[in-house]
Amino acid sequence: MAVVIRLQRIGKPKQAYFRVVAIEKARGPHGRPLEILGSYNPRAEKGKDKVTVNKDRVTHWVKNGAKPSETVETLLKQAAKG
Repeated sequence: MAVVIRLQRIGKPKQAYFRVVAIEKARGPHGRPLEILGSYNPRAEKGKDKVTVNKDRVTHWVKNGAKPSETVETLLKQAAKG
C-alpha cells in the first residue's frame, strides 16, 4: 500500500478549494482518503490563510513512508514560513 500526500479538489466550479489528504496512490482523484490533513484555499487574500495543515499528522505520515506531491511539498514549506 503506497500512500501519498496530495491535494483533493472540492468546491464549486471556478471556486477552487483543496484538501490536503493522505490517500492510497491507486485511488482516484475523488477517492476516499485515509486522513484529511488540512486545506488549501488559493483564493484567500492573506498568505497565512491560504494553507492550514496539521503538522503533527503530516510528520507522522511522512515517517511512515508517505510521499508528498511536489505541490504539497511547496505548500508545506509555505506553511512552515508563515
